[in-house]
Amino acid sequence: MRNIIIYLFFLVVANSYSQELNLPVFTQYLADNNFVLSPTYAGIGDNLKIRANGLTQWVGIKGAPQNQSLYGDFRIADRSGIGLSLYNDKNGNTIQTGVKFSYAHHLILDYYTKQYLSFGISYNINTFRIDINNFNTTTENPTLDPFVTNDRRTANNNFDVGVLYRNDGFFFSFNANNILEKKLDEAIRVSEPNLLLNYQIYSGLTIQGPKNSRIEYEPSIYYQMFSRDKRSSTDLNFKFRKYNRNDDYFWAGISYRILNDQFLKPLNVGPMVGFQKSMFYFGYAYQITTNELSAFNSGTHAVTIGVNFLQGISNCTCTQYPGH
Repeated sequence: MRNIIIYLFFLVVANSYSQELNLPVFTQYLADNNFVLSPTYAGIGDNLKIRANGLTQWVGIKGAPQNQSLYGDFRIADRSGIGLSLYNDKNGNTIQTGVKFSYAHHLILDYYTKQYLSFGISYNINTFRIDINNFNTTTENPTLDPFVTNDRRTANNNFDVGVLYRNDGFFFSFNANNILEKKLDEAIRVSEPNLLLNYQIYSGLTIQGPKNSRIEYEPSIYYQMFSRDKRSSTDLNFKFRKYNRNDDYFWAGISYRILNDQFLKPLNVGPMVGFQKSMFYFGYAYQITTNELSAFNSGTHAVTIGVNFLQGISNCTCTQYPGH
């Protein structure tokens, strides 16, 4: 038990350095909301799409990370899209909130083979603070960080850029997040990192099932690497969708996450389910922790609710979903 407490202590301290401007990515993007990962997806689809996500990590552990986010994107004109992201993330005694404004432009590379290229950019405004209300400065429980004596609050601006290639059911996106170095206040913390750049790759293939079955299969992979210390992780995912005649559908899937320096030791694994009925959407994901913390928590839970409305089909196939 003592080892677990020590592990959690260092985890919270480490995250207080690395959390800023790096939102946790679990499986929110698999809830038919690729815009979570990349601004290049803004405007792809025939409606205004809104998704609200709630995530609780390591249920059963006091002070475990929690995240709430709201995403919306829609098409403007025939070849462009805009999006907005709002988020609140609490991890132990660190809290960050922020907003992203995104723009994407979509091009047709080849109409007949359905090859499209999209470019996206996001402008980020982020606030980060350390909440000292739960700090205990007694001899038995010293302050986690002796440099922190009040609610430290900083505000930052940054940019994400991305490119997305689609060829019928195949998709590949590359994103660079937080491309600017952060200006540091050396009077506050000299060891705080100024490089928050991280790279993300998301790729997969939507496969149509047997003729007239209205079934889709979608294997995909998500890779993230932090430039400063080269930490990286990979998600291996698989989804299944079944449509009815009204284009409503239900889906199920599974995700398997690994740290790339521990390939044979999965970090977590879990199922996902969801459905869309008319304009309403619901998704649920559960992840089982597979490291030493598994004995002290009941896993990570994520819920997505959404709505699609203001339907309007574009005259440009570059903003339409595969098969539409």
